[in-house]
Amino acid sequence: MYLRAFKEQLLSGPPEARPHGWDYTSRFERWDALASVRRKPRREFSVEAPGLFFPPELYPVVLHPMVAARGEAVVSGLLLQRLYDYLDFTTELENLAVIPVATKISRGRSGLALPEQMRADAHKIVTDEAWHAQFSDDFARQAAAATGCPRLGAETSAGPAFVTRLDELRQGLPYGIRGVESLLFAIVSETLISGILSDIPRDDRLPSAVRELVRDHAEDEGRHHVYFRSVLKYTWSALTLSERRDVGPLVPRAIRAFLEPDYVRAAHHLGSIGLTRDETDQVITESWPVHAVRQSISRAAAPLTRYFTEVGALDDARTLASFEEAGLAGTAQESVETGYVPRGVTT
Repeated sequence: MYLRAFKEQLLSGPPEARPHGWDYTSRFERWDALASVRRKPRREFSVEAPGLFFPPELYPVVLHPMVAARGEAVVSGLLLQRLYDYLDFTTELENLAVIPVATKISRGRSGLALPEQMRADAHKIVTDEAWHAQFSDDFARQAAAATGCPRLGAETSAGPAFVTRLDELRQGLPYGIRGVESLLFAIVSETLISGILSDIPRDDRLPSAVRELVRDHAEDEGRHHVYFRSVLKYTWSALTLSERRDVGPLVPRAIRAFLEPDYVRAAHHLGSIGLTRDETDQVITESWPVHAVRQSISRAAAPLTRYFTEVGALDDARTLASFEEAGLAGTAQESVETGYVPRGVTT
């Protein structure tokens, strides 16, 4: 088992047999002086009034009249649960999706022919991401102790929605190239998360410790963004034409797996405040309209769509069609739904 795991590559076959040759410029020369794990203190949660635990605009169910009518205490409680979900998402994303890929890269088992400096930098990313996972989990524990309100559903659920979505993505790949979806999702998440984190540190409505924690994360992720943009160049140039044709059409699904709201967690939290299943369905459907979700994903993914365009991914007709169908290439079809079917899921 351990020997197999040691030898297993994300891309099969000898790396030297795959095309390579991109230039790489490291952004980690001053890592010891800049990394949050090296220089930032432990962030200590404290309740600050009047304040919000999470931006309500990023969790629109709390703005819905059926929820807002239940009072500020209910809204505050839901925003605290959304903070927990964000922290849990971060911990699981780092542990399940990013650290394993960065580890494979650092140990020369990605299946890509990468420069030694790029492999060395991947080890620094492993350290960064382990710290992000740790401080997110620690901060959630502090918040629960300080507020007396525990996390709801984290231990009993299937995990953040991206976990299930990534498994479904893997099932869509030919058996011979399963593993590339791990690289793909790491590229997607690491190039998109810095944009997601950018506004929260400037939101003065939030507790200072929340803003500082997210700022610590965002500063590290800025370097990771540049790194994984380089990983995309190496990965795409290394794939055969057949592999690109198999992988390319799945990229929009990977983007959606990362950016689409976690409807199951939201439904669980809305049920906890006494909403019926019909009311929960209505709140979620009206808070996240299909067209609004598509537009939001398209805007957030625009830089990554450009990166895939630059490496030639959208030169393939099927890949281009999948981006267009998902609304990522300027010709969105509004009839395509986000896939929210609340009555068909288990909370």
